[in-house]
Amino acid sequence: MVGTLILETSRLRLVMWDASDAGLVLALHSTIGTTRYMSGGAPWGIDKCEERLASWFKENAQDGTTKYKLLSRDDGRFVGRAGISMHDRDENEFELGYALREEEWGKGYATEVASALAMWFFEKGFATRFIAFTHPENFASQHVLKKIGMRPVAPRLIDGFVAPTFELGATDI
Repeated sequence: MVGTLILETSRLRLVMWDASDAGLVLALHSTIGTTRYMSGGAPWGIDKCEERLASWFKENAQDGTTKYKLLSRDDGRFVGRAGISMHDRDENEFELGYALREEEWGKGYATEVASALAMWFFEKGFATRFIAFTHPENFASQHVLKKIGMRPVAPRLIDGFVAPTFELGATDI
């Protein structure tokens, strides 16, 4: 499964991680810019990166989907990570998530990959809906979610803050 192509867009390629990719995850999440709106709000160390990488392998094996490595189609450079993974197993609730390297911001990649992931998720029949939530101040991400057709639903308490929460159903596309 390592390196397996999950899906492609006009500019991006989502592939399964390699066990040696903790350094890429560290490059992505070692800055306050890329972590300020995430759980903990602080840059990740290599131990956390290795832990998350292991969790993505486990999620993919268990659920058939996770957060994947995001690469540029034109030159193969590492752009970030994106995917839809299980959020609440008891409710069979999946969650869209993505993070891009700072130098890749403002290029429309988040919208491109989120939209493609939504189509892929429903075509594969994982569930009939998924959610996404953001930090209350992450207006750029909220804009992306609305742009792909997600609608606001009741906010959720996540990591001590009230997170704007969005939903997309298979019939919404």
